[in-house]
Amino acid sequence: MSAAAYGDHRGDLDGREHPGLLRAIDMVAPGSALREGVDNIIHARTGGLVVLGDTEDISFLFSGGIKLDVDYSPALLYQLAKMDGAIVLDAMARQIRWANVQLMPDPTIHSSETGTRHRTAERVSRQTDALVISVSARRDVVTLYIQACKYILREIPMVLSKANQGLATLDRYRERFDQATGRLTDSELSGNPATLHEVLTAIQRAELVLRTAAEVERYIIELGSEGRLIEMQLEDTVVGVHAERAALIRDYGADAADHLVDGILSGLGGLPHQDLLDFGRMAEILGYDRKVNAHEVTVSPRGYRVLNRIPRLPRLIAETLIKRFGGLSEIIAASRQELAATEGVGEGRADEVRQGLRRLIEIDAAERYMQT
Repeated sequence: MSAAAYGDHRGDLDGREHPGLLRAIDMVAPGSALREGVDNIIHARTGGLVVLGDTEDISFLFSGGIKLDVDYSPALLYQLAKMDGAIVLDAMARQIRWANVQLMPDPTIHSSETGTRHRTAERVSRQTDALVISVSARRDVVTLYIQACKYILREIPMVLSKANQGLATLDRYRERFDQATGRLTDSELSGNPATLHEVLTAIQRAELVLRTAAEVERYIIELGSEGRLIEMQLEDTVVGVHAERAALIRDYGADAADHLVDGILSGLGGLPHQDLLDFGRMAEILGYDRKVNAHEVTVSPRGYRVLNRIPRLPRLIAETLIKRFGGLSEIIAASRQELAATEGVGEGRADEVRQGLRRLIEIDAAERYMQT
């Protein structure tokens, strides 16, 4: 397929946010049997119209055609595409139900397409819940239609290039996120208060990492079997970010109640990119006054991030300690007896907590020394 034949529609990533369209892209990704059949149609330059859906729901659009009800195969799809009519498959592309069907969608449904095949495809997708695949005979263009969404498939090299660009951006965001959380960890373990600005910076970096990862993940869906290596790189790059972001909110949100933390996560996830750059808006979501000067306000951690790093320390014990002592600095300063006296902790667990905190402080000090 020529690169010029492929393009983005309505901002590329915005269109692919639709869950149904993501599933559709996955069904025609490289390595799938449906993609093999579509590629055969492209190479033969016959063009074709393929409809995937429940036959009972879309049969009212049929005029004529041949009922088959046979198992799907790429070769058979290619052969049937030599006829002028549409090919109807079940929703999972496991069986070919009909061939050479003339589709008669409502002509009053608005369509922005000019070609007969693409106009029919768009109207059928708008009138039903079916996925419609239109393969152009002359331009080697494959277009997916589902409900109000349209997406033009692109060449694998082009998608790979975009995915690699996304990974490079993701690496930079992850590095900045690690730097921001590293500075917070220094403050937490040394007992120096951090500013709200430092906290918001770390949370902002986490959001940028996760949003970029979601973008790369959509490219991986489109790449299918060609995207396995990129998927491995993606998983390695984002490991731990979800948990770290949640711990940051538990540590520094105005209220650490579970239902409020979930609301904060949802609020941050729903922020437009421009608002993600507005620290006043982010502070408001965390429960602070929007007009607060984030550079001047100091905040103290409750201890979720640091306690999560102690091996084999149950979350319930960490929450009990935080509730008992109120914050990380108080937990670090607590004696063995005070820790052991906490309900559910005991002497053995108290020793584990003290030793774990001591190791983290030593590691942090060593890392700071290496950086000087």
